[in-house]
Amino acid sequence: MQRKGAVGIIQLDRPERFNALDVAMARDLRKAALQLARDPEIRCVILAGTDRVFCSGADLKYIREREHPEDFSYLQPEAREIEGGYGRSFKEILEYLHSTISEIRRAPKPFIAAVKGVAAAGGLGLAMACDLVFASDRASFEWAYSKTSLTGAESTTFLLPRLIGLRRTMEMVFLNPRLDAQQALEWGLINGIFPFETFDQEVEAVAHRLARGPTRAWAITKALINEALGIDRLDVHMAKELRHLVEIAETPDFAEGLAAFFEKREPDFRGA
Repeated sequence: MQRKGAVGIIQLDRPERFNALDVAMARDLRKAALQLARDPEIRCVILAGTDRVFCSGADLKYIREREHPEDFSYLQPEAREIEGGYGRSFKEILEYLHSTISEIRRAPKPFIAAVKGVAAAGGLGLAMACDLVFASDRASFEWAYSKTSLTGAESTTFLLPRLIGLRRTMEMVFLNPRLDAQQALEWGLINGIFPFETFDQEVEAVAHRLARGPTRAWAITKALINEALGIDRLDVHMAKELRHLVEIAETPDFAEGLAAFFEKREPDFRGA
């Protein structure tokens, strides 16, 4: 987390795992978003990734291997070892991510997603939850959940239909196209494209311009727009997303999708 004058910057910086989130990173992200969203000295916030990846959602390797069982001990009394499938391993990561998204939407200031590389699955949801999204000319956007037989979460099933409409949302879900920056702009997923070489400076220039603006008036306007779009129902919807993703992560299809992902082969889904 950085502060540059009245602009706060949160950087997702775990490039060795494609900026995928484990429990610790999800917890830190929520803390940073909450601090900057509620800091009266900060008038605009940038959420950024690294050069190759914005964010790829929950860390599937971490979930498969349960690398740090203590992270999940709250789910069982007396810190007993987690049993069963993968669903409960997603739970805490997504709870932190969903809380972060709620904070972004409620924040009385603009949040900008700076997507320099790939935004997929939960990373797509994080980007879409921001008020403005700018992409580099090397960025791409992908639904990606269906590759491992997961349902959508991280606000995607709520926000995407409102951003790009029903038909294009269903195309993303069923056909899973990887949209480049120009396609994302044409579809209405993002606000603009900046060259990769000057991307950071261009986004920061926009953020500082916003920070000099009438942020109190914009805060009220953002709240009214949220109300008009039914964003007050977002928390209820994300609770449903979480419940269904946890359920689907216990199924044979997800186990097969996860195995295929790491074995770099096509999954053999059975609809079960």
